[in-house]
Amino acid sequence: MLGGEGRARALSASGIVLAVATEEGPCQKCSGTTQVQKSKGHRVVTLGLGAFVARETVRVCAAGCTHPSGELITRRSEALARHVAPGAVYGYDIEVHVGLERFLRHRQREEIRSSLKEHYGLRLSSGQISKLAKRFLHHLEKLHASRAPAIREALAHDGGYPLHIDATGEDGRGTLFVAYAGWRGWVLDAWKLTTERADQVLPCLRVVVARFGAPCAIMRDLGPAMTQAAIALVGELDKEIPILRCHLHFLRDVGKDLLSPWYDHLRNLVRRFRVRSCLRSLARDLGRKLGEQLVDLRNCVIAWVEDAVDHTLPPRLAGVAMIRALAQWVLDYTYDGSNLGFPFDRPYLDLYRRCFKVRRAVDAFLRRPPDDVTVRRALQSLARILDPIVSEPLFAATAATLTSRATLFDELRATLRLHPPTPKVKSATTPEETATDLHDIQQSLEVLTTSLRRRRPERGPAQDTREAIDLVLDHVERHGHSLWGHAIDLPQDAGASIRIVDRTNNQVEGYFHGIKRGERRRSGRKSLTHDFECLPAAAALATNLTKSDYVHLLCGSLERLPAAFAAIDAAEKTERFATPPSHRPPHQTSMPEIATASLPRQDRPTVRATTLKAFIEAAARSRAPRVAATS
Repeated sequence: MLGGEGRARALSASGIVLAVATEEGPCQKCSGTTQVQKSKGHRVVTLGLGAFVARETVRVCAAGCTHPSGELITRRSEALARHVAPGAVYGYDIEVHVGLERFLRHRQREEIRSSLKEHYGLRLSSGQISKLAKRFLHHLEKLHASRAPAIREALAHDGGYPLHIDATGEDGRGTLFVAYAGWRGWVLDAWKLTTERADQVLPCLRVVVARFGAPCAIMRDLGPAMTQAAIALVGELDKEIPILRCHLHFLRDVGKDLLSPWYDHLRNLVRRFRVRSCLRSLARDLGRKLGEQLVDLRNCVIAWVEDAVDHTLPPRLAGVAMIRALAQWVLDYTYDGSNLGFPFDRPYLDLYRRCFKVRRAVDAFLRRPPDDVTVRRALQSLARILDPIVSEPLFAATAATLTSRATLFDELRATLRLHPPTPKVKSATTPEETATDLHDIQQSLEVLTTSLRRRRPERGPAQDTREAIDLVLDHVERHGHSLWGHAIDLPQDAGASIRIVDRTNNQVEGYFHGIKRGERRRSGRKSLTHDFECLPAAAALATNLTKSDYVHLLCGSLERLPAAFAAIDAAEKTERFATPPSHRPPHQTSMPEIATASLPRQDRPTVRATTLKAFIEAAARSRAPRVAATS
């Protein structure tokens, strides 16, 4: 009998075969007697019971009754089916353990093997770990689909859901498209696309709507694929669904168009005159010259700076340490940024400004040249490196234009209030306050556009100013209508009058960042091109298991996830029995593939086949006459 966890564990540890009883009873169809068909034993491994050999007795109808599918009506052990899938060796609890370790905690296969061996005394191969992880995602995907009605009801109880859509990949490969419920923070579904195209995104959105209902709003980036797919979906639904543009993507798009040409020019100038490389070489050389005394000399630099009363450098090695510190201060230009990336940070412009300040400071130090020859030569070396910053006219002209455009961009950024939060700024706490803030931001943007039109010079030498203002006004005119509409009216029974849709796609962006960080932790690789190509789309659903409200709808708790997987297999088996072969839909594990990539991963085995290579080489060696190409 399979029962008594403690007894079963003791027996399995002793290597004793466990007899699995099948309840006797009449045939489900004819109510006749059942007889033993076979009694077979196979190895079973679970976390709760350990490893043992289960000898299961299978009973069949004596009259030979069959299911509509044509299979014999049998009675098998329900107790065994709750622990392990039919024909499988490893139980559902091991599968769940491996899946959570792999896709939530991003453990490597060897780490999972070690934990199973250390805590449960189980030895699994690396290949088996991979198979169990794949089986976990298979069951999770089916369980998620089976709970779609409950998820849909929960979303409807919220007053609907804002649908955030976005895709990510590495080097243009392994594109992962995700549909995300913004208010709940749930991944509703995910797909692997060959390329980010509207004809691939739209079928995915249709699946989401069919399962979970129409969204109350759609939040997307400025990409044409997402835009076209969202517009087509709303047109099919024939509903008033706002399609919102991410404010952060809008601002980043404006910033790149506004700043990129001049920023790239400034970066090329810095590289052309080798400013950074020469500063690094100078700092390294001076550091080697200071040798072991560098620790004490750092304190001397701080003391001299704090007590300095005129523009002079300290003597001897302390002066060398001071010049080294000046070069290092320039090299630390990234400290002026906010780690938000271009165009919000302009590191090369910060580098130019630091170089300019230090070069002016060097002029002050050279008015009273240091008496020490070593200090004077080091100071002159620093001056020669930084000379192009002040002597080359292109530096000043490029930096001035870039600064002017950056000021305009920062003005737009401040208007949209997409600046880093500060403790002095009080954020809205209620949907009504947030709606009021959004209305104020919209009015501020209208005031800014009016001001820009008034400030735009009609003629004269200020051509760049005209072009910069025209660029900003063009973006606002083309995208301004989709920047607003975040306040969603709720039904009267929802408990609130409105809810606010996030005005950025930061939730999905942060979600993608978390997946990539986890995959880098698991693989140890910076480039995730191969990893994202091999990562199944269902891995995106695994992150939902960190949400307690989602887990409650899915299975109650993570401890009950193995039982939910077992129930899914049992329901699938019952459905298969009840469906005649002629009525079964064609097997389809995923959406039909549309090959829009030039060389998708699925085509590589064909392209790299030795037979194809031999075929091409044989044709190339043939002496067939050359045929002219025709139009």
